[in-house]
Amino acid sequence: MSLWRLEQHAELGSTSDETIRRARAGEPAGLAVLALKQTAGRGSRGRGWSAPDGNLNLSVLLRPTRPAAQAGLFSLISGIAVAQALEGLGATGLMLKWPNDILCGGAKLAGILIDAAPDGERLDWLVIGIGINLKAAPEIPGRRTMALSAQGLDITPETAARAILARLEAWAEAPGANIREAWLRHGHAPGTPLEISFAGQRRAGLFAGLSAGGELLLQCENRIETINTGEVLLANE
Repeated sequence: MSLWRLEQHAELGSTSDETIRRARAGEPAGLAVLALKQTAGRGSRGRGWSAPDGNLNLSVLLRPTRPAAQAGLFSLISGIAVAQALEGLGATGLMLKWPNDILCGGAKLAGILIDAAPDGERLDWLVIGIGINLKAAPEIPGRRTMALSAQGLDITPETAARAILARLEAWAEAPGANIREAWLRHGHAPGTPLEISFAGQRRAGLFAGLSAGGELLLQCENRIETINTGEVLLANE
């Protein structure tokens, strides 16, 4: 039996806001909310997320058993699940950018937003919001974007949602080492020059891998810094 209970809505303001509301009201883990139209989508760092008709708007509810200190692994898990699901549907040229942006040819194809509520050393709930440009690529200032339709793929939101849910279920309880290994197979290679933008500052270095908790390791001259927040900038974006 699948972990997921998939609900499909013609229109919602935000699938993540709806899923969070349900989480706070005591909804069990496994809720998946799909909206064919989303009018108030949220992106990372307070940005909006544009969702033209035919694109994917999906949020899922988990009540993790992992310690809260390992919550960062869910950012990796969600990126892996989306990349593997889309590859299984015929997509090519995908790459993960830490922690969970999905790029295609250096252009943004999908974004993932994590919301969570701590409860002591564990999490009460965790919501993964996923937006994918299936049909159309909205403009993002300063960023290249693309849609899977440019590869000649005609994937419905429901088809994409079910493929992603299957991959999420497979990875939800996986060991951390396996998660990091799978992410690195899809992500930017060790030694890749990166810039990290956070709090109005930028820090440059080389990608040096992932910590046990899923944080980015950045080699800055003769030291390794652990980065747990910020926007990664790649030279080819």
